Amino acid sequence: MDKNKPLIGITHGDINGVGYEVILKSLIDNRVYEHFTPVIYGSSKVAAYFRKVLNLQAVNINIINSATEAAPKRINIVNCITEELKVEMGKSTRDAGKSAFMSLKSAVVDLKKGLIRMLVTAPINRHNIPSGTFMGHAAYFQKEFPYQEHPPLTMFVNNHTRIALVTGDIPLKEVAARLTKEMVIKKITLLNETLKNDFTIIRPRIAVLCLNPHILPDKTNEESAIIQPAIRYAVEQGIVCAGPYIANELFAAEHFRDFDAILAMYYEQGAIAFKALSMENGAKFTAGLPFVHTSPVHGVAYELAGKRQISEESFRNALYTSIDIYNNRKQNEQLHENVLIPDRKVPLNNDTDDDILDNDDLTMTD
Repeated sequence: MDKNKPLIGITHGDINGVGYEVILKSLIDNRVYEHFTPVIYGSSKVAAYFRKVLNLQAVNINIINSATEAAPKRINIVNCITEELKVEMGKSTRDAGKSAFMSLKSAVVDLKKGLIRMLVTAPINRHNIPSGTFMGHAAYFQKEFPYQEHPPLTMFVNNHTRIALVTGDIPLKEVAARLTKEMVIKKITLLNETLKNDFTIIRPRIAVLCLNPHILPDKTNEESAIIQPAIRYAVEQGIVCAGPYIANELFAAEHFRDFDAILAMYYEQGAIAFKALSMENGAKFTAGLPFVHTSPVHGVAYELAGKRQISEESFRNALYTSIDIYNNRKQNEQLHENVLIPDRKVPLNNDTDDDILDNDDLTMTD
């Protein structure tokens, strides 16, 4: 193992989807090995099967027993699936769900041991995972690493757009009932911290979206009762935070570019905007964990499995996003060991923080 190159763990996801295709096509590019050494948690037989089906003859698989045996500039695979697997491309099967979960569990064991510090997960179908209680990666990591100050925060990120989510991938009818002032405050606080620590933004500016499509004067709506008080509290704590903004107006006017990140109230509100703006040029990131977790923006894409039509760009971006955040955290740790970084304002486009906070064209006012 090359100690100068950090290890990135990779879970193989649903074997009947596009997971192995985007993994292998990303790792066939030798430039990635300049930054890290990959370790796939999965099945060497399934990987070899996809190598043949996709005609990726240049893929050289190195079978290892542990991440400690990982070789640099090689596609290392820890065989954590001992039973025979049947690949049924394009189908949701119990065996595919079981192997996806086994891959994830094996990677988490090595995360807890400190053998890997980054994890990139290929897409899964949570509905075919046999445990019946798996509600997605963020919820699983919260259960396995329960001693964090805040619950994990799901983000869609690239070089110029960052959108975070207050609630997860839950039915829309449940969002309003789950939303609380305390929840929004925690998400704003964690988003502010991760923008500083993981993206090296000294004084982040955050825009918070409305829940409802229109802002009404009724004081019983979520904007008046929950979101605006949360924003006021965050501002009192020194966080540069504005809103609540009507989502379609914020994005249509491209006013979102005045901010370092946007906090959306529910999954589709953030995901649709990000995918329309970026899609392949971005990745998902789970903030607030003791390790770095990223994944591609797309899902299992059963309809494209084995057809060589899926782009690996989002998965490759997930790999690079992971190493960038890892390096940023290391840099911040070193800086804070030696010097205290002053908290200073950094206006954007000649706007001051007060200009942003007082923008009443899109925000709700008292």
